[in-house]
Amino acid sequence: MSPSLVKRLLNRDGGVLRLAPAWVPRTFTTPGGRLKLDRRDLYAFGLERGGICERWLASTTKADNGPGTTPDEGLSYIIDFESGERCLLRDAIAEAGDQLLGADVMSTNGGWQVLCKFYDTAGPLPHHLHPSDEQMAPLGKQGKPEAYYFPPQLNTILHSAPYASFGLNPGTTKEDVIRCLERWHEGDNGILNLSRAYKLEPGTGWNIPPGILHAPGSLVTYEPQRASDVNVIFQSLVGDRPIPWDWLTKDVAPEKRDNLEAIVELIDWEANTAPDFKERHFTPPIPVKDEEAMQEEGYREVWIAYNSPYFSAKELTVFPGRTVTTVEPEAYGVIAVQGYGRFGRLAVSTPTVIRFGQWTEDEFFVTREAARAGVTITNLSQTEPLVLLKHFGPGNPEAPVEAN
Repeated sequence: MSPSLVKRLLNRDGGVLRLAPAWVPRTFTTPGGRLKLDRRDLYAFGLERGGICERWLASTTKADNGPGTTPDEGLSYIIDFESGERCLLRDAIAEAGDQLLGADVMSTNGGWQVLCKFYDTAGPLPHHLHPSDEQMAPLGKQGKPEAYYFPPQLNTILHSAPYASFGLNPGTTKEDVIRCLERWHEGDNGILNLSRAYKLEPGTGWNIPPGILHAPGSLVTYEPQRASDVNVIFQSLVGDRPIPWDWLTKDVAPEKRDNLEAIVELIDWEANTAPDFKERHFTPPIPVKDEEAMQEEGYREVWIAYNSPYFSAKELTVFPGRTVTTVEPEAYGVIAVQGYGRFGRLAVSTPTVIRFGQWTEDEFFVTREAARAGVTITNLSQTEPLVLLKHFGPGNPEAPVEAN
């Protein structure tokens, strides 16, 4: 990385850095085709790597996609349109984290400890969970809490499975799940028979801590999460697509991979079987302040990911022809999902079609200093709102801790 590049961009653009799209393929699902990536490029990594169904945002986390994973897969690049130069956001934070995030954040967290992504599948994902920090410690990895939000702008088509299975039915036992795992090689192991399905609603979301089983549906999902790419798959067959056994065991401690009793201990049993599961984990949007006051000022802003100490997220809508200044206490990543205008000193526009490898004007990283000084945003359309999603790491003091 050229230290002079980031320093030059910070000075020139007032602490706002442009980011290039970071595309990630997956072999276990079919791309939904709603992330603006040209359909000719959905298999740009090669058929054997699977289709591109994820875009990682402000990412310093490398994708864990097994053999064939490219060295920079999942990592975001800072880009400069004028010079054509680029560098990894991960490297910039490693070398200048005090300036980008703040010295106290670097001392406490060691870097940008949040990964946000869009994922877009034509069908459901397999029932799985993400282990906790304690469970991942033997492998030298972090656990992964996450949250979901379903942006209306990307969900005009819902595809074939607009629902998700969460948790386990009250009364489900460890023996019930073990019997499902024992049937892995017989076809459908029946794990979804033990779960509950919920219809997904654009403009709402869910909060999913570690240890909770979930099978996301076919809506495009904006997903703030811990900066980790670990999972344990509990479902053997999704539609007609078989799931390899090693997807169950790859993020399990080696000495426990042949022990089904130990594997089911990864499940948070109280949380999964709670009768009031939806009341605990469903996250409707929460306005950041009085709705009428925001309307008069030309915008609407809502919390869309909250109730987690690891991350939070907002949706900001700037009304047509209006200008607002948004002040935040911490650094954040941001992506536009509708409209165009100015974001600080830079142009912002939501692309219609993106070719693989093409740079865009829709994604940024805002340093803590710039966030606290305030970023002025102008919607240059007279008819269309400018809609931005903002993702924060741990420690945002303004994020709601509880919701009603």
